[in-house]
Amino acid sequence: MSILSAGRKTPIWLITLLLLLPVLSACQSQVAAMAPGSNAVAPQANQQTSQQEAPLPVPTRTERPVYAPGELVDYIAQTGDTLPALAVRFNTTEQEIRQANPIIPATATTMPPGMPMIIPIYYLPLWGSSFQIIPDSLFINGPSQVNFNTQEYLAGQPGWLNGIVEYAFDTTRSAAEIIDLVARDNSVSPQLLLALLEYQSGALTQAVASENDRLYPMGYLNRRQRGLYSQLSWAANRLNNGYYHWRTAYPTSIEMEDGRLVRFDPWQNAATVGLHYLFNSLLSDAGFERAISPLGFAQTYQALFGNPWGQDVPHIPGSLEQPLFYLPFQPGASWAFTGGPHSPWGSGEPFAALDFAPPLTDSGCLPSSEWVTAVSAGVVVRSETGQIMVDMDGDGDERTGWNIFYLHLATKGRVPAGTVLQAGDPVGYPSCEGGISTGTHLHIVRKYNGEWIQAEGSLAFNLEGWIAHNGSQPYLGTLTRNTQVVVACTCSNAESFIHSDRR
Repeated sequence: MSILSAGRKTPIWLITLLLLLPVLSACQSQVAAMAPGSNAVAPQANQQTSQQEAPLPVPTRTERPVYAPGELVDYIAQTGDTLPALAVRFNTTEQEIRQANPIIPATATTMPPGMPMIIPIYYLPLWGSSFQIIPDSLFINGPSQVNFNTQEYLAGQPGWLNGIVEYAFDTTRSAAEIIDLVARDNSVSPQLLLALLEYQSGALTQAVASENDRLYPMGYLNRRQRGLYSQLSWAANRLNNGYYHWRTAYPTSIEMEDGRLVRFDPWQNAATVGLHYLFNSLLSDAGFERAISPLGFAQTYQALFGNPWGQDVPHIPGSLEQPLFYLPFQPGASWAFTGGPHSPWGSGEPFAALDFAPPLTDSGCLPSSEWVTAVSAGVVVRSETGQIMVDMDGDGDERTGWNIFYLHLATKGRVPAGTVLQAGDPVGYPSCEGGISTGTHLHIVRKYNGEWIQAEGSLAFNLEGWIAHNGSQPYLGTLTRNTQVVVACTCSNAESFIHSDRR
């Protein structure tokens, strides 16, 4: 049985462009995210906090000039850049960017990393730091993490984290197992999580931890988020909120502790914005300024894992395209579209998941005899309570290539790991298993090289020609095909049903 390859031909426009490039020198899991301050406890003084809030010996901001309206500025495309997001960041329009860069075809999706561009900019004040902390490829749990062994690395560290054993999700786990679980479920780099634990609580190098550090090792002082697993899950969710916000460029700013508004520098990268989101939720303004500076978290990361920019291999190519996907139910069947774009795991951005429910005689968690089917060919790389992950490139690793995540599958009938699937093959029955759910349904998400692919946008979810669009809030939204529009609704009314007309 063959497996659908994730490879694709490089467009002629991209080949032409790359030949012209100069050589550039590298210079509702359903762990809910708690709002900062809810059930908060007073922090205890410790050496780490004092170091973070010490005065900075060097400035962290690069002042940008006040550009004339529409002035053209130089920009080098970064991993995962799209024209709509660039237009928001530079306060311009996609049309103006295309006019300034006519080589970009109308069908372009992601920009080739390293591509020189010129962008019309419309200046906005209050831009923040231009210092980039780590590359995007080291933020996500993608190809860069394939050869990293968390357990071996942690065993070689003298810190107190080695002794941690906790009940996490469904069983008792070691610290390394918890880190790998959170990294996998949220698709956030385990190296990034380790470096954050070291920066926030000295977990890798300090032999003895304070009680506060053991309870709140990420520094999120909330009684409902105590322990390593809860702290890491909250932090990973917050990191993803910022990272994927920057992928769409909404919002473009954060509010500081003292009420100041800071806009992200338009040249910033998604990984750095994700870290800004996290540190702004955890630290005082002084602590935040140190954390995002060259002497802050970047220094800690480099001490543990080396220069991140020397390890950067862009994980999102130019002109990435989604392979052909079918609706996740049998030909001729009609299911309700019950959830528009929403979080794949946790809450908030990215809005990458869609929900579908089979026709049922009543609401609630009722058994269904309707099969969930594979949207494309691949190999099941994991099959656990309520979920499977299907790897489409056949290498058996969900951190590389295209992968499809199916959640809320019943234990009965769920395909085991190692199963080779063809498009349309049964994978299990929809249910409420595998997380928080109020009714029998399927939750489905795409990943590419470890990055959650948002349901709307340049790489919109496309199922048999049905294209996903965001609603005014998570779970709302539509699927459209030509002039047909299906509106997401948990009510499973006539307007929410979608029919698979494939043979």
